[in-house]
Amino acid sequence: MASNQQKPSWRDRLRALRNLPAFFKLVWAVSPWMTLSDIGLRLLRSAIPVSVLYVGRLIIDEVIFLNRDHGHGPMTHLWTLIGIEFALALINDALGRCISLLDSLLGDLFGNMSSVQIMEHAAKLDLEQFEDAVFYDKLERARQQTTGRTVLLSQILSQVQDLITMGSLAAALILFNPWLILLLFISILPSFIGESYFNDQTYALNRRQTPERRELDYLRYLGASDETAKEVKIFNLSGFIIDKFKSLADKFYISNREIALNRSLWGTGFTLLGSLGYYSAYVYIIVETVHGWISIGQLTFLAGSFRQLKTLMESVLARFTAVSQGAIYLSDFFEFFEIQPRILSGKKSLPFPKHIQRGFTFENVGFRYRHAEHWASRNLNFTLKAGEKIALVGENGAGKTTLVKLLARLYEPTEGRILLDGIDLKEYDLTSLRQNIGVIFQDYIRYQMRMSDNIAVGNIREKENKPRIVSAAEQSLAAGLVESLPGRYDQMLGRRFLEGVELSGGEWQKVALARAYMRDAQVLILDEPTAALDARAEFEVFQRFAALTQGKTAVLISHRFSTVRMADRILVLQHGELMESGTHEELIAKKGMYAELFNLQAKGYL
Repeated sequence: MASNQQKPSWRDRLRALRNLPAFFKLVWAVSPWMTLSDIGLRLLRSAIPVSVLYVGRLIIDEVIFLNRDHGHGPMTHLWTLIGIEFALALINDALGRCISLLDSLLGDLFGNMSSVQIMEHAAKLDLEQFEDAVFYDKLERARQQTTGRTVLLSQILSQVQDLITMGSLAAALILFNPWLILLLFISILPSFIGESYFNDQTYALNRRQTPERRELDYLRYLGASDETAKEVKIFNLSGFIIDKFKSLADKFYISNREIALNRSLWGTGFTLLGSLGYYSAYVYIIVETVHGWISIGQLTFLAGSFRQLKTLMESVLARFTAVSQGAIYLSDFFEFFEIQPRILSGKKSLPFPKHIQRGFTFENVGFRYRHAEHWASRNLNFTLKAGEKIALVGENGAGKTTLVKLLARLYEPTEGRILLDGIDLKEYDLTSLRQNIGVIFQDYIRYQMRMSDNIAVGNIREKENKPRIVSAAEQSLAAGLVESLPGRYDQMLGRRFLEGVELSGGEWQKVALARAYMRDAQVLILDEPTAALDARAEFEVFQRFAALTQGKTAVLISHRFSTVRMADRILVLQHGELMESGTHEELIAKKGMYAELFNLQAKGYL
């Protein structure tokens, strides 16, 4: 397979053709009867061109015959031939329309199916993989194939259709003079080689530009998005963003323009060679006719056959380049599905305990991102007891969120292990584990969906359970917000879609908290759950939070020391390592890092 920096070789092209059987298997899975019908109709249509030319030859000869008889002969045969040609034209048009319809429908179905497959596969992959730029390049190229490769189906079937037509036309020309076909092939070969070369250049350029194109899309999003509009305006960033966009877009334009200009200039010369070959053969056929060796009808048949054969041969050769190019692009699609998650359930995985007995134990746990030099977390040794509520405290980048991701097996420890009731977390069924751990991250998603759906994502299996959704909203203080919305639980949130209503940061946070109440999880993890709430709302939330976590194991991440004091134990992290552990009173008495951070925050209220 060609690298990002090189154009594909002929070996790469031929190797990429191996993707076509798998591609057709996917197309067949979309709709067997549509695929079969499309192939059948194309086979029928492939016989139309030579039939029309042959009937046209008979018509010309019949007209000449009647002309010599000064029109006194019977014209029944002539009208029959004209009727046949008319019927062939109608059939050809009808077949073309049916084929276009099937191509379009199959293309849409394939695009939908492949998009679903990408989403399904992406859902299986690890969180760490989504945080890798190389992975994102592969994901982006795979996404592009969901629509671009639907054209490949039509190209391949058209190729088969044209090859059959070429075979029937060539058979007639071989009987006349096989050397003319060789002359035709030689004359159009340079054009084929040229098109292959420039398609390779375009492919190599597109692969090199994948990261920058993602940046271009990001700049396009920054410059025109409801989520970025306020900062763009207040900081007057539009000029800065537009300049960066123009600079990158101009770079793409210059690179593409160079290839397009060279393709156009060389293509003109190659087309001239093809025309010279065609007209050389055409002159030969005319000379044969002038000498009386073939009839006028045969002249029209041979000239038409030769003209169509030239067109079809050019089309087939050019399309071969496009098909092989498409097959190479298919490699991008299939390569994405070759990416496999590393965090999986074991072959004999255990169900999550119905009731946690001892809790979670971190034994010398460390985590480092792939290709990273520094450890995100290291030397973590502590136990989160069953039913215990702990708070994680530390400056930004201390490793608090990394720790909870390890606990939920969103990350796998690079070293050490995490035990649940004395058994390695890897031994438990992954789905069962995550169903029993409810996490509300600080950077939760503001879904541009209905209010009820926004709450139900906390336990999507209960999306139709209206009483449970209402109860979750009441417990998170989102119920009052719901009453103020025109559509109540059916109200569309966000401004992206029609009749959507935007919420404030605090209102969105109440909706996010409702998701925690939707989840009947044994372990509850809240990452800065009250960051956007006012003091009164924060007090009310934590009154209810105490009830929510009753009998559950809970982890709370917060920068507010008034919040963390409610925890049974506080863990203080720095640079990914556990520095201190204890209750609020114990840590204050130690006069260590926690006491320093607490006093710094307390001064802000003086």
